[in-house]
Amino acid sequence: MKKSNDKFVSLSKQRSVLVLFCIGFVYLLLMSLEIPLFLKTATSLSSLPSELNNNINGFLPFQLDSEEELQNKESPIKPKDHIPFRVAQKTSFHLIQQQQQPKRKLKNEYKTISGLIFQENSFNTSGGKDGFSELQKSAKHAWEVGRKFWEEVESGKIEENIGLEKKNRSELSSCPHSITLTGSEFGEKGKLLVLPCGLTLGSHITLVGRPYDAHSEHNPKIALVKDGSDSVLVSQFMMELKGLKTVDGEDPPRILHFNPRLKGDWSGKPVIEQNTCYRMQWNTALRCEGWKSKADEETVDGQVKCEKWIRDDGNRSEESKAKWWLNRLIGRTKKVTVDWAFPFEEKKLFVLTLSAGLEGYHVHVDGRHVTSFPYRTGFVLEDATGLSLNGDIEVHSIFAASLPTSHPSFEPQRHLEMSSAWQAPPLPDGPVELFIGILSAGNHFAERMAVRKSWMQSKLIKSADVVARFFVALNGRKEVNVELKKEAEFFGDIVIVPFMDSYDLVVLKTVAICEYGVREVSAKYVMKCDDDTFVRVDAVLKEAKKVPENKSLYVGNMNYFHKPLRDGKWAVTYEEWPEEAYPAYANGPGYIVSSDIAQFIVSDFEKHKLRLFKMEDVSMGMWVEEFSNKIQVEYRHSLRFCQFGCIEDYLTSHYQSPRQMICMWEKLQKKGKPQCCNMR
Repeated sequence: MKKSNDKFVSLSKQRSVLVLFCIGFVYLLLMSLEIPLFLKTATSLSSLPSELNNNINGFLPFQLDSEEELQNKESPIKPKDHIPFRVAQKTSFHLIQQQQQPKRKLKNEYKTISGLIFQENSFNTSGGKDGFSELQKSAKHAWEVGRKFWEEVESGKIEENIGLEKKNRSELSSCPHSITLTGSEFGEKGKLLVLPCGLTLGSHITLVGRPYDAHSEHNPKIALVKDGSDSVLVSQFMMELKGLKTVDGEDPPRILHFNPRLKGDWSGKPVIEQNTCYRMQWNTALRCEGWKSKADEETVDGQVKCEKWIRDDGNRSEESKAKWWLNRLIGRTKKVTVDWAFPFEEKKLFVLTLSAGLEGYHVHVDGRHVTSFPYRTGFVLEDATGLSLNGDIEVHSIFAASLPTSHPSFEPQRHLEMSSAWQAPPLPDGPVELFIGILSAGNHFAERMAVRKSWMQSKLIKSADVVARFFVALNGRKEVNVELKKEAEFFGDIVIVPFMDSYDLVVLKTVAICEYGVREVSAKYVMKCDDDTFVRVDAVLKEAKKVPENKSLYVGNMNYFHKPLRDGKWAVTYEEWPEEAYPAYANGPGYIVSSDIAQFIVSDFEKHKLRLFKMEDVSMGMWVEEFSNKIQVEYRHSLRFCQFGCIEDYLTSHYQSPRQMICMWEKLQKKGKPQCCNMR
């Protein structure tokens, strides 16, 4: 019995020794394979610039690639020195990690900050009064302020006081549910009714007034007067909804221009003309001249655009006479109708009510519907923050009711849906067909969310064959920048260009789009659009591919022989552009350039050779023309890149509200063809 036990113990010891021997052999084998890889990796890391090594020392967790992958990687490009405006590579280990890892995670792996940066000591803002020097000064100031703002955002100091600031702001920005002004109070306020939080669905404004008698004018703009002829009797007034907070440093857009012309119109009849005006560009007017809108014409919330009134011309149409005799012959019961006069009369009191519906504005005078005007500009109801009255009218009182009590821009979280369904897919390893850069403003949370939920759900974007990113500069309100940073980190589709946003510097965002398109995603084509532009991604890509691959291209809604304005807000000095006409350029809401043009723009920007101009679409036309002096460019014009609103079979559709974006996407998915949505 004892011998058998000793034998069992001996066998157990032998097995233990054998297991230990096998473990030691495997360990030595692994070490022999790992040490060369480690030495090669250390050698490659030691060859990096010193500033990158410093960043690596301060950044702990990272993942090594395989030996084969490391051999195939290209070394980072060293940024050029002493360039006033330059597009630089990111000198942080985060960028190196992005370059080395073929598979990117959905979060914390996206390039949030644009490579577009400035060197302050290279700015030369002394002397010179040309447009370029002024733009340099604006850029320098915007960069200095923006850098400080962004440092505060990244430090987290702003969030410590954000609660108190929000509380104070909400108290200051709380808006009344209704506003009442007498005629004298309205006059004291400069004939302007301020609507602090704009309008909302169901809001209405009631005006009690009296038109003045007609007066003589020798050169009225609404009439056709021959030289040397007598004066014309004119009686008209203008009621306008304006976007007082929409723009800074320019005339506010006229969201609704309501112009009753009692006398003096070129037609010789009383008419009501309605229109919109944005950046000095008037849209097509809607004229109500006493004829009821046609039965097959599009309605607004079920209401006709123009009601009928007595035209005072003393004649009836032949159609009306024929219908009258036909009804007499067949014995049809005559339908009782009421003929109304023109709703406004000199020295006669009237009560006008303007209401905001689902699809447009509706005007009732003395309880009767007169006209409806569909929403068709790029503004939402909240943007209508002022009502002005001018012309031949005596205002007795104004009453506005059912107004929103808070502005949506103060509550950005209400527009954002923090769902992984709307997050951007990871960037692909290789080049992409098309990169779409979307210009957006910091507080445009609703617009960005609508784009994410609509055309950014395109199969080409979800599969990463096409990449789309928002390009946003910093906002003057710190809490907006804090929310913007959170939004960028969650959705992964925002590239922040760290300067203080202004219209004159939008051109810098366009350069940033080119930089990202050629260096981050190596796109074949680079497209620029706005956050209120609906894009049919597949159709746009097909349009670009119509040009042979070996040719440089510039595709969009082209303007030829467009003359610069020499006065007003959008004035262009002769120093900025000495010629009498611009080169051909595509309208800003949507255009495409080939990658070689984008690379040329970035390269010239780095060398401080690129001419910067405050109108970014014109700037692109200038750059393409300069590029075409060396390489032939194929210009491709298409009206389907719609500048104003929406047209049939569009490629892009501009001035679309968030609700319209979602509606257009749903129609495109359900019916398989592009259709417009007449709603806000």
